[in-house]
Amino acid sequence: MSRICELTGKGRLTGNNVSHANNKTKRVFLPNLQRVTLMSEKLDRSFKFRVSTNGLRSVEHVGGLDNWLLKTKAEKLSTNALKVKRELHKAVKAEETAAA
Repeated sequence: MSRICELTGKGRLTGNNVSHANNKTKRVFLPNLQRVTLMSEKLDRSFKFRVSTNGLRSVEHVGGLDNWLLKTKAEKLSTNALKVKRELHKAVKAEETAAA
C-alpha cells in the first residue's frame, strides 16, 4: 500500500540528512497517515480512509467529509474517495429534485 493520503493526495517527500560535518545522505519524509472512519451526513453512512493528520484537520475545518469531497478536485482524491464523491453528487441531485 502506498503512503499517500486518500483525501489530500499528500505523499512522500525526499531530502537529505545533513550531519555536523555537512555530509549529505538521502532520506524520505513520510506523511503521518492514520486509518479513520469519517461520517457522511448526507449519505448517512461512514467510510474508512487512510488520511494524513493534516488532511483530517483540513476536513474538519471545512465542515466535514461532505463539504470536503464536494469542493476538492478529482485529481487529488483516491479511487475510494471518488466513489464516495459520485454517490454524494447523486444524493445531492436527488435532494434538489425532490425539493423542487
